[in-house]
Amino acid sequence: MNYIGSKHRLSAWIKSEIVNFVGRNLSQKVFADIFAGTGAIGKIFKSDVKYIISNDVEYYSYILNRNYIGNHKRIENREQYIEHLNHLPPIEGFIFSNYCRGSGSGRNYFSDTNCKKIDSIRIEIEKLFQNGEIGEDLYYFLLASLIESVDRVANTASVYGAFLKSLKRSAQKELFLEGAEYIESENSHLVFNLDSNQLITKIEGDILYLDPPYNNRQYGANYHLLNTIAKYQPFQPQGKTGLPPNYYRSQYCNRKRAKESLEHLIQNAKFRYIFLSYSNEGLLKLDEVETILSRYGKYSFRKKEYKRFISSRRHSNRKTMEYLHILEK
Repeated sequence: MNYIGSKHRLSAWIKSEIVNFVGRNLSQKVFADIFAGTGAIGKIFKSDVKYIISNDVEYYSYILNRNYIGNHKRIENREQYIEHLNHLPPIEGFIFSNYCRGSGSGRNYFSDTNCKKIDSIRIEIEKLFQNGEIGEDLYYFLLASLIESVDRVANTASVYGAFLKSLKRSAQKELFLEGAEYIESENSHLVFNLDSNQLITKIEGDILYLDPPYNNRQYGANYHLLNTIAKYQPFQPQGKTGLPPNYYRSQYCNRKRAKESLEHLIQNAKFRYIFLSYSNEGLLKLDEVETILSRYGKYSFRKKEYKRFISSRRHSNRKTMEYLHILEK
């Protein structure tokens, strides 16, 4: 997925820095990733550590991590269910009624055909689960597969804060459900769907990785449609973009509250090693982060220049600096 702040391209560097600091033998270490997003960092540590604690307050992200991190054993017949869902008759449901042109909504997030397919697949997944035909592991595997497959045919410039007037080439393709394959591992893992500052008081471990929002762009608004598909609970869409009325607003997207929230998080973290990813374009400056973390132990940082996330070709050559703040409590 094209994702704001995704650490996919930086994951190898981040892992290398963490391993160099903590040590290569992680087999008895508990690793927490509590702003997990699409799970890029949790995935690369999944096979190395005792277990992962994964969390994100956005429900679509919880589903992705419940599959990629939470699922660790082989699920039999998963391909059979993917095949079944791909051949369902279309349904004019909630997504069709509110997020494509053909229904008269004025919104153009997906083609009419794909909206009907989203509705039919999402309704069938829920029916299979509620009827007891599939268990939780398969349920989240299928939902994660739907979320990722939907994103590939979305008529947006990477995020869902707006749609394009005309269907772009990728959005004209018919939705085809592909399995969100996960890494199998011996150990089980924990996955939460909570505000990180609430969760931090309930967990403990060895390594805490933090990747909070760093600017004023709210994930709840930019990825609202993925949440809508994930939850599939009808509401009255608001405005031109069809936002839900009460989407989650992160404190980390406000400069003053971001400082307070980060302080609370670090203060309450029962982890020896804390690693914080933060951009030089963030609301908090390097010295502000250093001041907060330095109060709680030995502080240092690493940095790496890389090509920034873009949703427009006008900024295709822009680079930014990623800081990896390190604290040993």
